[in-house]
Amino acid sequence: MKLLTFILTSDPQAIPLLGLLVDNDQTVVSLQAGRQVMSEDIAPFLVDMQAFLDGGEVAREASAKIRDFVSTQRPAGTTHPLSDVILLSPVPRPRSIRDCMVFEKHLIQATRTVVRWRSPFLANVDAWVEKWRGKPLFSVPDVWYKSPVYYKGNPFSVVGTDAKVYWPTYTKKLDYELEIGIFIGKTGRNITVEEAHKYIGGYTIYNDFSARDIQIQEMGGRLGPAKAKDFDTGNAIGPYLVTPDEVTNPYNLAMSASINAEEWSRGNSSEMHFSFEEIIAYISQDETLYPGEFIGSGTVGNGCGLELNRWLQRGDVVELKVQGLGILRNVIV
Repeated sequence: MKLLTFILTSDPQAIPLLGLLVDNDQTVVSLQAGRQVMSEDIAPFLVDMQAFLDGGEVAREASAKIRDFVSTQRPAGTTHPLSDVILLSPVPRPRSIRDCMVFEKHLIQATRTVVRWRSPFLANVDAWVEKWRGKPLFSVPDVWYKSPVYYKGNPFSVVGTDAKVYWPTYTKKLDYELEIGIFIGKTGRNITVEEAHKYIGGYTIYNDFSARDIQIQEMGGRLGPAKAKDFDTGNAIGPYLVTPDEVTNPYNLAMSASINAEEWSRGNSSEMHFSFEEIIAYISQDETLYPGEFIGSGTVGNGCGLELNRWLQRGDVVELKVQGLGILRNVIV
């Protein structure tokens, strides 16, 4: 299922609703409305996406039945054209945000850009050494290969697709990040790698907007990032939550980013050094994970302006596309 949180364009002040897509992703089924017609009651696990994730298997099975009923019967008031709704983030306020850094190429190329700012000669030597030796001079720290490092973001700054992202007043180098992410769908602690797939509630696209000039300053203090990634509208997630049964292989998804319809980035999730199952096992050591918590993969190689030394401008339309997960679109204002 492709699940989503939406409001109607005709009533943008209304309470957000939980839905899913049918008709080749062109029609939104309002799950609670379908439930009321089908069973003549209201289900607490269909109030919103957080309640759905808390509801676990019961919520998923009920939603599948509602989808099938509405798709065949088409009762009035249970469906809306996709063009008539505004999509919010699938979980408008996640219980937490953790963002990892599991793509080696991203770390190498981002480091090389920063080195080039400070010494173009050293950056060129680094690129030449990598070409002939297969390993750059500025290699990835050993600790990176041992565990999936991550930072915690701000769940209050989340927006969905087509939302405006406001340029932070304190940065001159605003950047996008091409990522995929998961929402936890089951409570667990000390989860094994073998069992971790059962805790993935669904997959989505993540754009971790970043003030790179500020990030470089902050990281010099051996802590962070902080204000580099901590500003209103800075976490774009969407357009919907795709349940694991619809994602045949999450580790072979084509990923791309376009700015004003020009492709800047292209990568593949196959380059993840740690899988989401390994990430879940690592994070859940002596720490309980709950439904609705979000985990990002970190930026795919070639997946941001920092690696390319190209930067966003006010008015830019940023589109992230991931195979099977849709398109996450935002405009910089």
